[in-house]
Amino acid sequence: MEINKNYEPQKIEKKWYKFWLENGYFTPEIDKTKKPYTILIPPPNVTGILHMGHVLNNTLQDVMIRYKRMTGIPTLWIPGVDHAGIATQNVVEKELAKEGKTRHDIGREELVSRVWKWKEQKGGRIIEQLKQLGCSCDWTKQRFTMDKGLSDSVKEVFISLYEKDLIYKGKRIINWCPRCVTALANDEVEYEDEKGHMWHIRYPFSDGSGSLSVATTRPETMLGDTAVAIHPEDERYKHLIGKMVKLPLTDREIPVIADEYVDKEFGSGFVKITPAHDPNDYEVGMRHNLEQIIIMDEHGVMNEAAGNDFTGLNRFECRDKIVKMLKDQDLLEKIEDHDHSVGQCYRCDTVIEPYLSDQWFVKMQPLAKPAIKVVKDGRVKFQPERWTKVYYHWMENVRDWCISRQIWWGHRIPAYYCEECNEMIVAKEMPDKCSKCGNDKFRQDEDVLDTWFSSWLWPFSTMGWPKNTEELEYFLPTNLLITAPGIIYLWVARMIMATLEFQNKIPFDTVLLHGMVLDEHGIKMSKSLGNSPDPIHIIEEVGADALRFSMIFNTPKGQDSYYSASILEIGRNFANKIWNAYRFMMMNVEKIEGLPKREKLKLELADKWIYSRLNQVIADVTSEYENLRMNDASSALMDFIWKEFCSWYLELSKDRIYNDEDKAGQLTAKYILLDVFQTSMRLLQPIMPHIAEEIWQGIKHYFPMQEKSIIIADFPKKNEEMINTKIDKDMQLIQDAITGTRNLRKQVNLSPGKEVAISINVASDKQIGLIEKYKNYFLKLARVSELNIAANLQKPHSSIAAVVQDIEIYLPLEGLIDLEAERSKLEKQLAKLEKELKVISGKLNNKKFVDNAPEKIVEKEKEKFNEIETKVIKTRELLAGLK
Repeated sequence: MEINKNYEPQKIEKKWYKFWLENGYFTPEIDKTKKPYTILIPPPNVTGILHMGHVLNNTLQDVMIRYKRMTGIPTLWIPGVDHAGIATQNVVEKELAKEGKTRHDIGREELVSRVWKWKEQKGGRIIEQLKQLGCSCDWTKQRFTMDKGLSDSVKEVFISLYEKDLIYKGKRIINWCPRCVTALANDEVEYEDEKGHMWHIRYPFSDGSGSLSVATTRPETMLGDTAVAIHPEDERYKHLIGKMVKLPLTDREIPVIADEYVDKEFGSGFVKITPAHDPNDYEVGMRHNLEQIIIMDEHGVMNEAAGNDFTGLNRFECRDKIVKMLKDQDLLEKIEDHDHSVGQCYRCDTVIEPYLSDQWFVKMQPLAKPAIKVVKDGRVKFQPERWTKVYYHWMENVRDWCISRQIWWGHRIPAYYCEECNEMIVAKEMPDKCSKCGNDKFRQDEDVLDTWFSSWLWPFSTMGWPKNTEELEYFLPTNLLITAPGIIYLWVARMIMATLEFQNKIPFDTVLLHGMVLDEHGIKMSKSLGNSPDPIHIIEEVGADALRFSMIFNTPKGQDSYYSASILEIGRNFANKIWNAYRFMMMNVEKIEGLPKREKLKLELADKWIYSRLNQVIADVTSEYENLRMNDASSALMDFIWKEFCSWYLELSKDRIYNDEDKAGQLTAKYILLDVFQTSMRLLQPIMPHIAEEIWQGIKHYFPMQEKSIIIADFPKKNEEMINTKIDKDMQLIQDAITGTRNLRKQVNLSPGKEVAISINVASDKQIGLIEKYKNYFLKLARVSELNIAANLQKPHSSIAAVVQDIEIYLPLEGLIDLEAERSKLEKQLAKLEKELKVISGKLNNKKFVDNAPEKIVEKEKEKFNEIETKVIKTRELLAGLK
């Protein structure tokens, strides 16, 4: 068998991914005698390209899918892509801008056509990148939130909710993005703390009897004020209720009103009321029947209602002009610095404007109640459990969801207006005739639905609903959703609501929420900061398996992941270690003819130990996968494969592999090497699938296995009979003694090839028999040519000692090194160390230094003292051994 000297992940990964696809291993068959396991991918945006957050999220999902597939149950991972309304339209509009055009120049139909073309040409990039990562989704079931099936689902849900009076159209204050020119749901607004100002403005009384003072962070909105409010129980101002004030910089007068919304303890006790530009003011205005004056257009530019001095200015230019004019007219009482939280568009970071407009809404409270119940009942579980409180808080305070967006790319709202009488009809298709006046001409609502309106149907729309499909009946509820906490509100909670409403089922039983991928300094990764590496470049450099393992190994369940180039070394080094072990094994076992039956194996301590440890690891890794502790599984596997199999068993097996005279021992070593390594690859396959497949297929040439691919092979099951704690303890004693001997050799810098004689002072006759029986292990791994074992041994002359467990190991140095030269060297080292220790001790005993030096400096000196003190003790021990 030709095995490359170096591991070449690029060739291996492409080869096996193609093999899996061609054989249809990612597509499950429905078997109603078995309960399936299903995961729904959080659909990435069609505009998206792979980033480190995607790597973590999709690797976690793939690990669980691959593990469950190996347990023999039908396993489905449904992939798909989100149409990402605002983001995708922005991309195409930017391309239009290069032609000097806007969407209005080409019209709705042409813009939508261009978006579809862009999607076909560039929209599949992230799917191909997920394949490069090794994701084993069932690509035959890939969905797009704008495909016909999902579009039918959207219409069905909209009409159903409308008919149940759970969707309505109304004039409300909503979050408006002047850049994207659309409404945003509350959960799509991101808040940033900013240093701003509070402007205190005088509003003169109309009768000339003085003025009152109001404070605002948005002076431009005063042009839309229609009242000033006080608290009805504010004794200071009760007499002013009903009085009129002049609205500065306008020719309007507005009343002083009383409303309990006002906090009489805050500020001056007066609050300006702008019903068309503030959600709280809107509610006050509705209670008092105040006029709603919209003073800016959809782009954030002041309109005619703002007055001639301000028409045509953007809102921030208007603010500056208003402040100047107020100063000039002595109406600006004062300006204070004011830190406040400013809402920004989640897509373009533009400051959000509260805006009064006609929008469509979903009534959320009726849908939220059953969704709260299924979590309280334990039918849906959040992991880590702390996120359950976050879910409850949002659901118990849920507000109606604004679902309309003023863009063109997306699911157009299925509402039609009669051009004759303006009667509105909600229907799947354009009506033939108006039910009110008989007219046959209609115009469809211009708005599209929020992207999340199609995403909240993901658990059942992807399986063919509204049709009653076999997939829907078999695979729903799904089992696991893995996502980030940031979309608990936007997506997770809404999916629970929608699936309960339309399927009377939960969408999934477990939600695993992982943290963010941060850089090594704990800063969120961002292209603009330059701290976000391209995962595809990483895959091209070190391979997908190395990247996958590094991310899993470095991410404790439910916590943030800290990425750095050094973390990547973990996966790369582990892959290389596995490859080198595989190459050594195959180069040697192929020379040994035959393979014994298991019952004919000639087992010794190391063989029994590696099988005992393997079966313990099978139990541990199975438990870690089942409990979604993937990083613990990766740690257990690396420890076993690297530290136990490669560093101990593989090394100990070499003597038997090379020994043609002991055929039974040679065949036993061959069998166990192949068996333990192929089993280890099965355990590792969910995390590092490509290298596992390559090695497992190679082993099949000499160790027959029935399965055609490791990804559909049986996951190992623990054999309790092979776990032997006595064997483990015996082997541990041997390992500790060998390690102790190696450490003694290092202390006096013996060359690796130099053979030594050692004496071991044991605590029992059993230990004598054990060590005597396996003294060849010492020769192999510690270069021990002569071994003296007894109880109550005296320490030999001129020797150094190590204590491990309840035994002592002595290494006589006479004849090994120049004792006089070594003594002289150690005495010089000791003198130097003691001098350093005295200096540091002097510092730490100096109260002035301890009290005045920075805490970090003092701590550093203490650490240095402990380190040097340890060296002094060790050096003295070495010197004592040489006497």
